[in-house]
Amino acid sequence: MVFYSVMFRGLIITLIAAFISIMPSYTISSDVYEKKRQEMVRHDIEARGIKDKKVLSAMLKVKRHLFVDPSLMDKAYNDHPLPIGEGQTISQPYIVALMTEALSLKGNEKVLEIGTGSGYQAAILAEIVKEVYTIEVNKNIYEMASRRLKELGYENIKVKLGDGYQGWKEYAPFDAIMVTAAARHIPPPLIEQLQEGGRLVIPVGNTLFYQNLTLVRKEKGKIITKDICGVRFVPMIGDAQKKK
Repeated sequence: MVFYSVMFRGLIITLIAAFISIMPSYTISSDVYEKKRQEMVRHDIEARGIKDKKVLSAMLKVKRHLFVDPSLMDKAYNDHPLPIGEGQTISQPYIVALMTEALSLKGNEKVLEIGTGSGYQAAILAEIVKEVYTIEVNKNIYEMASRRLKELGYENIKVKLGDGYQGWKEYAPFDAIMVTAAARHIPPPLIEQLQEGGRLVIPVGNTLFYQNLTLVRKEKGKIITKDICGVRFVPMIGDAQKKK
């Protein structure tokens, strides 16, 4: 009786061990979001000309579905913006990659982002650079993004509630600045807070309809601008609306 009991327990242990051993492959193969993320990067980003390996790696790693409402998770890897509430959106994945690549990041930079939104773009930047400082003007969006980024373990991201038009002078100068909201002009405080040799990318133009994604380089005290492509972003609010 004892002999059979020992055999039975041994059989159970063997079966459990066998089941555990096959779990990792089952989990990976059933990760539908990972597959969608890979397809997104391959078809919508890399195939459209994004070549920076650091950007591609970050886009593969950051789980975009965790930055949208649960009801929109199945659409998280489609190449278009999605609403996040308060009249704001999470940007199209290709545009996120394009703006990130435009900054020509090496990995040791301090980057300022204007317009935290969902926190997705900040997370992409944080996978590449040393420090990310991001500002959000909407209190509800700020609280949501702050909580999400903290839960995801991004210790190299500092989030601030405030008017991004004025930048974040306390931590200036920045090696790169990204503005994820449309402005009618390039905010002078951001130019001032940009490191010599740094880059700034911002949608500039009609804030209601259409803008040019503009790359700004600061070289020997001079500002050099270059249009990248046409885009459509939600407008900057606060001081950006008061100044022309």
